[in-house]
Amino acid sequence: MKYLTAGESHGKGLAAILEGFPSGVSIDCNELNAELKRRMLGYGRGGRMKIESDEAEILSGMFGSVTLGSPLAFFIKNRDFEKWREYTDPVSGTPAAKALTAVRPGHADLTGCVKYGFNDARFVLERASARETAARVGVGALCKQLLKSLGITVGSHVLEICGERSDANPKSAIGLNELADADPVRCLSASASKKMREKIDECMRKGDTAGGEIEVLASGMPAGVGSYVHYERKLDGILAKHVMSVQSVKSVSVGAGRAVASKFGSQIHDEIFPTEDGEYKRETNNAGGIEGGMSNGENIVLRACVKPIPTLMKGLNTVDIASGKATKSAPERSDYCAVPAAAVVIENVVAFVLLNELLKATGADDFDTLFKRVNEMRERKIK
Repeated sequence: MKYLTAGESHGKGLAAILEGFPSGVSIDCNELNAELKRRMLGYGRGGRMKIESDEAEILSGMFGSVTLGSPLAFFIKNRDFEKWREYTDPVSGTPAAKALTAVRPGHADLTGCVKYGFNDARFVLERASARETAARVGVGALCKQLLKSLGITVGSHVLEICGERSDANPKSAIGLNELADADPVRCLSASASKKMREKIDECMRKGDTAGGEIEVLASGMPAGVGSYVHYERKLDGILAKHVMSVQSVKSVSVGAGRAVASKFGSQIHDEIFPTEDGEYKRETNNAGGIEGGMSNGENIVLRACVKPIPTLMKGLNTVDIASGKATKSAPERSDYCAVPAAAVVIENVVAFVLLNELLKATGADDFDTLFKRVNEMRERKIK
């Protein structure tokens, strides 16, 4: 599979095309839109989320809510566009009145202007904005529905916001989102959640922003997805690439992550034991469900660190590219903390990768064949 997203933050909307999705998959559009709404929630979100109410309009690739195997296309309308039409209309817009020249440190503004020859960072920020992730969540939501039909669940929760950390250690993705979504910051620890919200309140008072760390779990993946044979086919490498492509993500780890640097091998490798029925088991999962670039049948566990949003209401020291003089960066309408939303985005990005690699492993183009071959992978034994 592959997908392409298009659209600007204050343009008409966001579009996505997902190619290679199998035929014969029943899609629940209410479930798709519920996933989009999950992305909009979270303590510390800004005013934009009070305006938007994301819904995906399916344009192609389905008849009667069943996929055809042809490219799936959908459109998410930007409700805020009507207020911006005179500036950002693709044909008649005159963006000069909304020009942004006080470029923001930590954003794509300055380098984007240098790369593309712009004198207005508006041309950069409109596409660099995390608003684009709504389209990626839509793609992932379609993938999650198919994964669910195959017995594979993907979920996420927040581990840390601005130094306040949860000690939660969920053992399965099943039921994880229901627990996390019930909390304002998607944290599984009530005491840590309270401290996280206090940090966000501090950001609101000071005009600052907060970053954090999230964890994604995938349960039910059969062993053998990915490859040890070629570097570009390693599952952990592919996951890291896609997760790192999400706006504001600055690091990705698998399983125990950086903790492996301070441990002995005897402390970190997941020992394998025989079972009474002739199978084998691991009692730990420090590898995060991936060994040698392949899924090993355990929960896949990924963590990602998300930097604080670079749009600060109090502004940061920068240069006005129009005058060349020192100034403060301009505050765009933004969030104080988007870590809970980032968890939902990354969860859906992971869903796309897992389904895509599963399709490569099975070579299936339709649901029935895919279902059969995934079960065959689960039943495979060492001869």
